[in-house]
Amino acid sequence: MAFFFRYRVALALLALLPLTGCLFRSHKVEPPINPVQLKTATQQELLDYINTQAAGIQSMQATVDIDTTVGGVKKGKVTDYQEIRGYVLARKPAMLRMIGLMPIVRNKAFDMTSDGQTFKLWIPSKNRFVVGRNDIESPNPTQPLENLRPQYIYDALLLRRIDPQNEIAVMENDTDLVSDVKSHRASRADYVIAVISKGEHGWTLSRKIIFSRTDLLPHRQLLYDGNGNVTTNALYGNYKAENGIEFPWQIEIARPQEEYDITLNIVKLDLNQPLPDDKFILEQPPGAEVVHLDRPATQSSSAPHGDSSR
Repeated sequence: MAFFFRYRVALALLALLPLTGCLFRSHKVEPPINPVQLKTATQQELLDYINTQAAGIQSMQATVDIDTTVGGVKKGKVTDYQEIRGYVLARKPAMLRMIGLMPIVRNKAFDMTSDGQTFKLWIPSKNRFVVGRNDIESPNPTQPLENLRPQYIYDALLLRRIDPQNEIAVMENDTDLVSDVKSHRASRADYVIAVISKGEHGWTLSRKIIFSRTDLLPHRQLLYDGNGNVTTNALYGNYKAENGIEFPWQIEIARPQEEYDITLNIVKLDLNQPLPDDKFILEQPPGAEVVHLDRPATQSSSAPHGDSSR
């Protein structure tokens, strides 16, 4: 008897639900708004773009405006430095030189170079000549400029080709919902090329190259360490054609581990012009304090001119 009573109560409640409107509410689902027509590409077409771009640029020299920000959660504060004029020279396979000039007076704020294996950094205002290896991390929280490495700039500037012998590339079709200034929803669609590299300890995620589907150009590149941590977050914008090659004239390079961010706004650009070896030579200034980042601090010294390897 109790069973039939409960059964009749349940039927009565179900009959009342459509009338109450308290427990259920429906709403219209609006499709996302696409402000532009999205372009499509296959994985092979994107890989061909990366490899063609990598092969098409053998050298670059640019006049740039440099914006620098240092700090974040780890440091507890953020410092924005005044924009300075600078020059960037790069030549494959791994040569890079970057010079920053002081505002107004145009004296050197820094001068650094790398051959892909080692780097040198000259800071005139501190009379410090820093020498180190690219494969040894030695962050210095008290000297933010010394955490800057030419190799980080090089890796963000020029796309590397995908090596079929040691790398595997896969594609992801990624779509995010974002809001515009009028709070209208819009879909931001990207193609993501994830590159997995073979190393000493197996296969690891090496980098992601993210193409916007509005123009099929790379607008972001993420570089990873062997543990899957993001080491560099590079953003690309303001593409212009130079000698038939699309190149970004705004490049933001963020290093989340060291907590600094450098934005290069290109003023003048020349691609594939001859750059002789002497353009990448940085001599140790006389009387400079020499800091070897790959040695104990007690071995740093004021070495004689020309002896930067002691």
